Amino acid sequence: MIEKREFYINGQWVAPAAPRDCAVIDPSTEDACAVISLGGQADTDAAVAAAKAAFPGWAATPPAERRAIVTRILDQYEARKEEFAKAISMEMGAPIDFALEQQAPCLPWHTNNFLRAFDAIEWVRPLGAHAPDTMIAMEPIGVVGLITPWNWPVNQIALKAIPAMLAGCTCVLKPSEESPLNAMLFAEFCHDAGVPPGVFNLVNGDGMGVGAQLSSHPDVEMISFTGSTRAGRAISKAAAETLKRVTLELGGKGANVIFADADEKAVKRGVLHMMNNTGQSCNAPSRMLVERSIYDRVVEEAAEVAKAVKVGPASEHGRHIGPVVNKRQWDQIQGFIQKGIDEGARLVAGGLGLPEGMNKGYYVRPTIFADVTPGMTIEREEIFGPVLSIIPFEDEADAVKIANDTPYGLTNYVQTQDGTRANRMAMSLKSGMVEMNGKPRGAGAPFGGVKASGRAREGGIWGLEEFLEAKAISGWTGELAAE
Repeated sequence: MIEKREFYINGQWVAPAAPRDCAVIDPSTEDACAVISLGGQADTDAAVAAAKAAFPGWAATPPAERRAIVTRILDQYEARKEEFAKAISMEMGAPIDFALEQQAPCLPWHTNNFLRAFDAIEWVRPLGAHAPDTMIAMEPIGVVGLITPWNWPVNQIALKAIPAMLAGCTCVLKPSEESPLNAMLFAEFCHDAGVPPGVFNLVNGDGMGVGAQLSSHPDVEMISFTGSTRAGRAISKAAAETLKRVTLELGGKGANVIFADADEKAVKRGVLHMMNNTGQSCNAPSRMLVERSIYDRVVEEAAEVAKAVKVGPASEHGRHIGPVVNKRQWDQIQGFIQKGIDEGARLVAGGLGLPEGMNKGYYVRPTIFADVTPGMTIEREEIFGPVLSIIPFEDEADAVKIANDTPYGLTNYVQTQDGTRANRMAMSLKSGMVEMNGKPRGAGAPFGGVKASGRAREGGIWGLEEFLEAKAISGWTGELAAE
């Protein structure tokens, strides 16, 4: 049993003001694997005060020096990456090989992309030749509250804490209480890398406690949140009173549009992408839209792919999916599967209950529904589990209509060998991202959505500039004095 009851505030580990224990559950076994403390108002206030006190000095630190400090975080990761991956695997159920190969490496991947973008920033830039005495200065916004989820925990920490610190902001992180251990290791990385006291702070807590306190705190200038659309709305309301900047990366219900001329791997790729991370990804392609002429064949192929997906404990090596994060999540997914059955969708793989041979752990059977129609619950709502809905379409216009008929707008996918049609689809789909024919986004491309998926743009130069404010200066007379 791991016990981590302290918070990282002002460069040191401190006991919470009024300790309230919280068990961290290993979803593979349903047993407690750690005990942490949840913070209260006094802890939030202490962390924000430390960040506020550190902000002037950190904002004035030369960019090259901030860069060097952040780079040293990567050295700490390299020395402890196996420990890091094991923590993620245990606390949120990611199979250990997946944690080692995809979850933990999010930290160096995003950090290196941010460093590349950081090197290209003009901190003081001319407005243009038409206004030679007007300059635009890019300045850090101030103290930022970072609220991160459990499903890709270090991915979101890297997309928030790293650019915030590079930009010259100071921050207070509230990780999910479901997966706090990796965040506490990240705090150790920051400490050992020489991040100055108060620049990075961590307070564990829940959304109703520390999350709400950060969102309404008068000394926090910005909230960066990743999580559910419901929670995003609550944060926006709480932050409105103090006129904070709020960036939200929320849910999704991505459409994967498969035309008759899609490549031979498109269906398998789509199913496996859906099952990746046990379906617990906001950008999962959870609606597979299939051209009518190949519909029956695709349904059969997709079912066979899903039936071959193995499910097993996070501690075991190999290619399989693990459990979902907790009992509440498992119950919700079972409810969605039952809804699909009740509303008339055709179950072609998986279904209710635990996978065969399992009697403990929050495991879900890889599930596929065919003959799903627009408006069904499983077609409208984000399930956040390994459940795929297959929907037929007649032509390109019909596909666009179905794909866009959703409250969400995070990622859509297109599978066709007709390049002109692919580009036309990309411009027609209402989402922050479109991925075509299995091609991933380029390094540093922005991650974010529209509509109920929020409007954050994380990663690369866009992710850095979310933490900066533009100051217009007229009457500029020359260069800054040498430091």
